[in-house]
Amino acid sequence: LAQGLPSPANREANQRMRAAITAAGAVPAVVAMVRGEATIGLEGQDLERFLRRDGVAKVSARDLGWAAARGIDGATTVAATLALCTAAGLDVFATGGIGGVHREPAFDESADLLELSRSPVITVCAGAKSILDLPATLERLESFGVAVVGFGTDEFPGFYTAHTGLQLAASSDSPAEIASAFRAQRALARPGALLVVQPPPADSALDAKVVDAAVVRALADARASGVTGPAVTPFLL
Repeated sequence: LAQGLPSPANREANQRMRAAITAAGAVPAVVAMVRGEATIGLEGQDLERFLRRDGVAKVSARDLGWAAARGIDGATTVAATLALCTAAGLDVFATGGIGGVHREPAFDESADLLELSRSPVITVCAGAKSILDLPATLERLESFGVAVVGFGTDEFPGFYTAHTGLQLAASSDSPAEIASAFRAQRALARPGALLVVQPPPADSALDAKVVDAAVVRALADARASGVTGPAVTPFLL
């Protein structure tokens, strides 16, 4: 809401996500670092400040202690949000796309992957961001022992795209079955997340070739502009 989506799309996304969660009988809670305090349930004027992006930093799991010490407003990455969900005992977390292995340089890997391997949280997402190396990301998730279940799909989706050709070992159309698998995973003392990947609706999904061409152009723009490190993902998106 404070890093990826431009305004006013971020405000609309916040409203639509909250409405969907409430309609399903659950309680929505936006996770953030607010003036250095880990917050489960960003509301009121604090939420407005984040939606306006007034001095809001990007905070990953490694940055939580520093953000707390400095009193920083921080929009939490998937990794940081997973860490806070684990600390707060929250079982379900929904996001857009997870981070993963970057196309260039290949050694640039998101902290999301490691945090998924040690955070016992059902993490619902649209797959990995399309700017990433998707085959390498799926392979790394397997190496880290992260269970990946396709909801309504047997392919690993690509954020904007429904089809990537990357087959999944597990898929389900039943939220109850996924919840049962998570409980079994916890009973076996498995430390990691259960990653639930859901493709975009058919009428909203983009053509994979169009997306790939756009990513290639965006990567060239990033190189030309000298964008590196944590700034790359927001730039490419």
